[in-house]
Amino acid sequence: MVNSGCRPKKRVSAWHSFVRSLHMDFLLYALLIPGLIYFTVFKYAPMYGVIIGFKDYNIVSGLDNANWLGFGIFRDLFQRAAFQRAFMNNIIISFLKILWGFPMPIILSLLINEVRSRAYKKYVQTTVILPHFISWFIIYGMLYALCNLSTGAIPQVLKSINETFGVRIDIVNYLAQKETFLNVLIISYLWQSSGYGTIVYLAAITGIDQQLYEAAMIDGAGKPRQMWHVTLPCLRPTIIIMLIFRVGSIMNAGFDQIFAMSNSLVISVADIIDTYVYRIGMEEAKFSLATAAGLFKSVIGLVLVLGTNWIAKKVDPESGIM
Repeated sequence: MVNSGCRPKKRVSAWHSFVRSLHMDFLLYALLIPGLIYFTVFKYAPMYGVIIGFKDYNIVSGLDNANWLGFGIFRDLFQRAAFQRAFMNNIIISFLKILWGFPMPIILSLLINEVRSRAYKKYVQTTVILPHFISWFIIYGMLYALCNLSTGAIPQVLKSINETFGVRIDIVNYLAQKETFLNVLIISYLWQSSGYGTIVYLAAITGIDQQLYEAAMIDGAGKPRQMWHVTLPCLRPTIIIMLIFRVGSIMNAGFDQIFAMSNSLVISVADIIDTYVYRIGMEEAKFSLATAAGLFKSVIGLVLVLGTNWIAKKVDPESGIM
């Protein structure tokens, strides 16, 4: 008689394993339904419209009857001086936001973590996070009230300094000068977004083993050395992942902010790909060019995400997202 214990186990296919797991944890899988519907309706279904970037599309002829032009639209797009200017501005603004905006939440998180009073710590964290929920149009209104030459607070203070001390400080509208607009753009971006970025880093800091700090204190390390040799090394995987996400979105220079704050006087330094797409697509009805520009931006973002992730995996195998 053959021992049944020696019989090879029947292999279970991946599909049957999934069906069994679905049956056992149906309610957990049901939680995925709203997210799947959102991504299907708003992310994947609209991807069919990408072919507009390869056709001579207009509202009258429709998508199916439009002539196929292939990459001719892209060649026309790349030869346009306005697109070249928008592309360069996109890179410059995004680079400045990464240069100044990426380390700021890390620095804020380290400083907030050192606050010993729990009540004051919550107050500080809430205070720095609140600007994230203010609309850019409201922020522009605040900046206009500060920079307006006739009634703005900043020009009035500078005028008083000139009259009181006899110095010569140029008084200009910082929102209408090409030389100063980028500075206002970056400063307002830091004020609005830096606090919100501390949420991820403060959550990662709370997961650090406190025995590491105790060991550092025994070795004579003060607060600066504890931050440098304990907190930052423990935050390295989180920092790398956040950097991958940030570099991947380098082509998103901030449409809402620039659309709300820019004007015809600073368009040469403020126009980015998103505002260019909006202008030629919604205002000039050149849908094929707008789609081609948006697709170009998306492809660049995908390449940057994959490239940054590959570099991160080479530097630290435990980092990265894929």
